Formats: sequence, structure tokens, C-alpha cells
Amino acid sequence: MNRSNVHLLDLPNEILRTILRKLNNMDVLYSLLDINNGRLDIIAQEKTFTNILNFVHIDEISLIDRFCIYILPKIHRNIKYFILEPVFMERILLAAVYPNLTELKLLNFEQQIASKYFTDESSLRSVFQQQITSLILVTNDKSARVVENFDDCLYLLDGRLKQLTTFNVNVYSIDTSSTIVHYTDMLPNLKCFSLKSYFRHQQYEKIPSLLRRMPYLEHLTLYLYIKGRNRIIDGTCVQDDILVHVPLLHSFTFYISTYIDIGDLSHNLSHEYIQQTLINTRQQNTTSIINNLGTCIVECSIFSLPFSFDYLLYLGNIFSYIVFNYVTYLLVQDRDGFKHEFFVRITRSFPLLKYLRMYNIKPQVSSDRSQSYSMIEYPHLMSLDVVYSNKCYLEQFLNETKACVPCLTELAVSHYDLKIVTNNFTREETRRNCAKVKQLIPIQPVAT
Repeated sequence: MNRSNVHLLDLPNEILRTILRKLNNMDVLYSLLDINNGRLDIIAQEKTFTNILNFVHIDEISLIDRFCIYILPKIHRNIKYFILEPVFMERILLAAVYPNLTELKLLNFEQQIASKYFTDESSLRSVFQQQITSLILVTNDKSARVVENFDDCLYLLDGRLKQLTTFNVNVYSIDTSSTIVHYTDMLPNLKCFSLKSYFRHQQYEKIPSLLRRMPYLEHLTLYLYIKGRNRIIDGTCVQDDILVHVPLLHSFTFYISTYIDIGDLSHNLSHEYIQQTLINTRQQNTTSIINNLGTCIVECSIFSLPFSFDYLLYLGNIFSYIVFNYVTYLLVQDRDGFKHEFFVRITRSFPLLKYLRMYNIKPQVSSDRSQSYSMIEYPHLMSLDVVYSNKCYLEQFLNETKACVPCLTELAVSHYDLKIVTNNFTREETRRNCAKVKQLIPIQPVAT
């Protein structure tokens, strides 16, 4: 049989483009641009490969050198959007002039970045104050201190980045001791604003003062966990504190959760009461969840539908019959034990669930119908944390007659509970669900 040897360069341009589009565009640029082949040079410089450049996870100096010295100066006119980490940000942004650059996403953002680069004296002043109209600040580490206090977010908008039309901030930790600083500069160009805070904080009062400066805002996204108040943030608060300041708003996507001692409330808290306040805002498709975390402690959440966030905390036994299509990270907690039906609902309501943490020391509530239920499948669950839970919930997930977790690779658990549930790692019913676990995070019991 004759074998046909076809070289990559023998392929027509359209087939070559189809192949290259399936690759990472950064790999295409690094491998094919400036290698003394005019045809590949032309293809690699097309907008498909050069409009958006993501330098995250590129940490080799040799790679950065090649991009900054040879590649970026060649494609600088095509670049519209950079995704960067602070360590190489200055070098990359100064490697060439990018006349069409308008969007920037910074990962692992820290306070010193704002004070160093978002100032009039910065070497990147023209980029941040004249070019960038869409800025996203985010971190991949939810335990990191990203913004030392909420004032740092306001600092960025205080006459420094007034040209922004889109500003997104993910705040994973906030210093609740900071004092309220009042900024007065209006932000007439800002059309889209997103603020996501994933830890409880006491700075809700700063939200209205910020929104007052955005009279032309059209799209608003808020994800907030609030504590330290004697009033639930309900529909009335949303109307008086938020919506009244943004009269041109077209879309409002939100999740606002209040952690509160119900002994401080002047009225009885109920789902019906919260729903009525939401109806009064005239916001379509909204709902609420009230979760009892303790004898007097509740977490009251209000949010827009469909739920468009990937992160949800403090879900309890009682929640609406909603499908949370985007949630991949879920923390469940309740003062009462979970029933078997609860886990059935979890799989139906969270079809893409990958990370699950459980806080519940109460044993699983038995049900007369529990034996009639079929095995529960969690098709995407990769990480399970039951450190602060009764060992019966570990049994619920590891026993193959009760659950199927084909993608489980990370398990955080009490070492003592794990030995009991697996019968000292010899129990046949737990072998299958433990088979793919690559990272075991055993927590030794506290000595008493």
C-alpha cells in the first residue's frame, strides 16, 4: 500500500485555518509567527488569533520575551482585549502601542496595583485613563485578599478611570473596619457595572453612594453577602437604595443575601413578606430564600431569575423549585438534618454542580420512603467537603448504593469519619466512589 505524505503546508488555507482555530491562539502565535514563513505569518496575524490575548498561566520568561520583542509589535493594531496577571502587566502593555485596545481583565488583582498603576504618575496612565473602557478585576483564589476595603473600588472611579463604560469587580475579601469615604465625581460614561462580593461584609451603605454617581447606568450586576444590619435587605431596600439612583437601567441581575439575628427584626420574617416587597419593585422574575442557620440566625436571600451566577452559599433544606443552571460551587447549611429528598433535589436543581461543601452536624433525617429511592447521580461533582458534617453525609456520597460520583477527585473529610464509613478502607460498597480520588484532605479530630 502506498502511503501519502501530506505536509501541513500542503493544505489549502481554509483547511489550515480550520485546524488552527481548534488550537489555543497563544500557541498559534508563539509557534507560527515570525518563523520565516510568509504564508503562516499572514494567517497567524488574522483577527481570529490576535483580537484577544490571554497571558494567564504563561509564566516562562522566554515565552514572555518572545511575545514582547517579536510578536506583540507585529500584531499590535489587532489587539482589542488583554487578559493579564499583574506580574507581567506593565511589560506587556508597554511592549507596543495598541491603538484598538479597549478591554482589560486583571487576575489576582491587589490593592497595590491600584495605587501603582491607576494614578496620574503611572507609566500606564494613557492606557488606563484614555483607552480602556471595559475593566474587569478578579482573582482566582477565593481565600485571597483582593481589595483591602471597598474604598479601593471607589478609588479607581474617583477621577482616574472616568472614561470607563464597563467596570466589573470581583471582591473575595473586604476589610469591614474601613471607614466610609464619600466620593462625588460623576461617572457619565459608565453604562455597565458589576460588583460581586463573595464574603459577608458590613459595607452595604456604600452601594447607594456609589450608584448615585452612575446616572446613565444601563446594566447592573450585584452579588452581595451582607451582615451587621438590623434589617433584611428586601425589595423595599432594592427600590430605595439602588433602583431610584439608576433611572435608565435596562437590566438588573442580582443576588443579595443578608445574615441577621431575627431577634433584631421589628417584624416577622416570612417568604410571603419578602416576596411582596419584591413585587413592589416592579422587577420581573425575582424570588427569595430564607434559611435557618441557628436558633435565631437566618440567611435571607433575594435574587433575580434566571439565576446567572456560578457560586451559591448557605442553601438550606427549604429552597424554591428552581433550576440553577450555572451554579458549579455550592455550600449547604442548616440547623436541621438533611433528608434523602434534599439530595435528590440538589441533583435536579444544580445540574452542573462541581464543588459541594456541607455544614451540618445533625444526622440525616430518616424517611419512611428512603428505601424506595434509586441511587442519586452527581455526574459532574469533582470536589466534596464534609469536614464539618455528620458522618452520615459521607456515607450518603461514598456508598455506591446511595450515590454515583464518577468524577470525584477531591475529598475533604474527617480522618476518623472516613475510617468508619469505609470500614478502615476495606468496605466494598465505598470502593467505586473512592476510586478516582486523587487529593484527600483528611482532618484529624480535635482532641478532647
